[in-house]
Amino acid sequence: MRYRNPDMLRCTDKLEVRNFVAEKGYEKYLVPIIGVYDKVSDINFNSLPNQFVAKTTDGSGGNQVFICKNKNELLEEDFKKRMNKWLSAPKIKKSISREWAYENDFSRRIFIEELIGKEIPNCDLYDYKFFCFNGIISCIYGISDRKLGQSVQLGVYDSDFNKLDVYRNDERPQKVPLQKPSNFEEMKTLAESLSKGFPHVRIDLYNVAGKIYFGEMTFYDGSGYMTYTPDSFDFELGKHFTEY
Repeated sequence: MRYRNPDMLRCTDKLEVRNFVAEKGYEKYLVPIIGVYDKVSDINFNSLPNQFVAKTTDGSGGNQVFICKNKNELLEEDFKKRMNKWLSAPKIKKSISREWAYENDFSRRIFIEELIGKEIPNCDLYDYKFFCFNGIISCIYGISDRKLGQSVQLGVYDSDFNKLDVYRNDERPQKVPLQKPSNFEEMKTLAESLSKGFPHVRIDLYNVAGKIYFGEMTFYDGSGYMTYTPDSFDFELGKHFTEY
């Protein structure tokens, strides 16, 4: 609540964080960008590929993310209407004393990325969320069967990717544990390096057909309100904090 690191301000912006990742030497893990737009009128709809992902630079929780898997089924008017609605929406204000890093001054923009996993039929995009405390991994969320903005199947794993008997109370338990990726150690190295110097940050990564992609950095997971079964797990996470 009291920690103030200016790097956190840019790491909460989905475009500015890419510069942070690149400066660390990890540009190869960034999802390729098709375009960045201050105004919806700047988007050339006809030049967009058949599959893409459109986002705002300040969306969160799966909100303000649009996945297009077939542009032929998408009306340009409907798409641009949605983008204009996003750009004109009031900026979400967090309590400055609790989530200071979201009080940055970056303007909201639309950016469009390549759709990762598009070459794999019926691809279930697995999401690996590394809970890190100053460069040390505490645990990992393994996420599957995502229904964007609605629900996921979520499993909690230790730093060696062994599934724990822990459940987040607001999500569906994972029916089938995820397999440990063959390049898991590479993922760990990336998460540990990006998280060094921060008391706590969640590093989100994707792994598609053996290729690792950076997702985002989250400093206040669930605004600190998540509950678990057993409740003691919440306290286990808290033990990893150190004074700054």
